[in-house]
Amino acid sequence: MTAAPLGASPTAPCRTYDELVARVRDGALGPDPRSRRIAVAFTTRQAVRHDGRGTGYHNEVLSLRLAGAVGSCAVEPGELPDSALDECVGADVAQLLDHPVPAVRVAALDAYLMHITPHTPDHGALPVALPAGSSLEKSRARAEAVVELLDLAAGSRVLVVGVVNSLLEALRSRGLRYVPCDLKGGTTEWGEPVVGDALAAAGSCDALLVSGMTLGNGTFEPLREHALRHGKQLVMFAQTGSAVLPRFLGHGVSAVCAEPYPFFWLDGGPGVVHRYRSSGAPAGGAR
Repeated sequence: MTAAPLGASPTAPCRTYDELVARVRDGALGPDPRSRRIAVAFTTRQAVRHDGRGTGYHNEVLSLRLAGAVGSCAVEPGELPDSALDECVGADVAQLLDHPVPAVRVAALDAYLMHITPHTPDHGALPVALPAGSSLEKSRARAEAVVELLDLAAGSRVLVVGVVNSLLEALRSRGLRYVPCDLKGGTTEWGEPVVGDALAAAGSCDALLVSGMTLGNGTFEPLREHALRHGKQLVMFAQTGSAVLPRFLGHGVSAVCAEPYPFFWLDGGPGVVHRYRSSGAPAGGAR
């Protein structure tokens, strides 16, 4: 696909993920990616079991530091090769966009885009403060910020890709039904079955609420195309690719709740997430 011409707006929306990568490779959005090198690569791993919850989970995230920016991509725990960090440090962004590990490619793209277009109001981001508190309190506050981006009548059905119990609670509190989906399957905290095939379940849902992790596992583009083809809202909640996903606003993505590193679960202090909407979308509730 032909990239946008040099001098294109660095925040110009893209029709597909491949188009975005092509624009970055060609230097169409900012500095030549061959001239920008990753200084620090690190992983963040956690095990979680909130008070009052019967189940827990694990997270692992690869993060790459480019100047003052950090780009991230979540991976399944234990999936990232031990050699990945050493291969990233000192490499330029262009090299890493061709790395064999998908998480490295996504984190490098995220770092580059965060470097040239950080989450600021002049780039379309509206900050939402998260209060200090326990891990569960902060999880619920983030969930409210995410779910407010949906504009749906009570009784509507939402496909939730990437099961987060606080998001399911927030949907129920608004009278919304949901279909939980995760590649691992299983059940939710409340014993509800989790489906494994998001695209198969999307047809029966009125809107999609999707984790940025889909960038790393290759399921984002089919879901974006489904939302675009059927005129459905697609709201992304993004620790993975927080600077990547706003590029698809108006091209299948209706809104993004972007959460760059450091994530809400890393400490008990106040935090912030950044919300984006496609033009013409309703403003939603303020916090």
